[in-house]
Amino acid sequence: MTLVATTRADLARLRADVVAGSAPGAVAVVMTMGALHAGHAELIRCARERAAVVIVTVFLNPLQFAPGEDLARYPQTFDSDLELCRSVGVDLVFAPTPDVVYPDDEPLVTVSAGPAGDRLEGASRPGHFDGVLTVVAKLLHLTSPDLAYFGQKDAQQLWLIARMVRDLDFGVEVVSVPTVRDESGLALSSRNSYLSEVDRSDALVLSAALRAGATHSDEGSSAVLAAAREVVDELPAVALDYVALVDPGTFSTVGDAYEGEAILVLAARVGRTRLIDNLTVSVSRKV
Repeated sequence: MTLVATTRADLARLRADVVAGSAPGAVAVVMTMGALHAGHAELIRCARERAAVVIVTVFLNPLQFAPGEDLARYPQTFDSDLELCRSVGVDLVFAPTPDVVYPDDEPLVTVSAGPAGDRLEGASRPGHFDGVLTVVAKLLHLTSPDLAYFGQKDAQQLWLIARMVRDLDFGVEVVSVPTVRDESGLALSSRNSYLSEVDRSDALVLSAALRAGATHSDEGSSAVLAAAREVVDELPAVALDYVALVDPGTFSTVGDAYEGEAILVLAARVGRTRLIDNLTVSVSRKV
């Protein structure tokens, strides 16, 4: 049975009840903004494999949306979200309203993502990662997990969360789960629901660009980036925001001399919808 908490008091009480009624083991959390899909289900299944108790949070966090972004139209499908949680064995869903998470309205004290939060997605969405880290920190405190599961599709977010947990000694293990894609190669995202049939076809250029870049991985970073950019540029309906190769250890962009594992990241606007994707590649240079 999947229990639902909407207040802090309910969460504390129901979490204690679920832990007491379960076999000894870890507590895991999967944080979502709702509009759950097969990618979220995979996160939950991975959590279920290791944890005795799985908590899913469903909270559309206003702090990570800038003015003019899609907060007002972000899909909200709680009934189907709850059904998905039940189908994959979630023990407890925490679905608070903003006044529960932020009882004093917008918080005066927040978590700063620092310089790494100003690059790439942070440059395109100023303040976004401060909002993400602040809500993740609060939800980690409220749910008190041993394990926290996040998808690799949001690579920069994943890196920043793992770094926050390490830097601020949260005492939780951040577990990354590979990106889930549909049969066409499109990375699953709640924002895919915005796409028209034509947009969905156009959006396949993102994964195609990543694959094209990867085929040039033995020619150095510049060749990888050029190949990826060329694929997107061939489709005028898709507006490229950025494409970059980053060091997975620092999430800084790499130079021409770089060799080793790197993450090829990109963001583009397809119609009215902004999508991101990434792929890990092994960069080398032919002698």
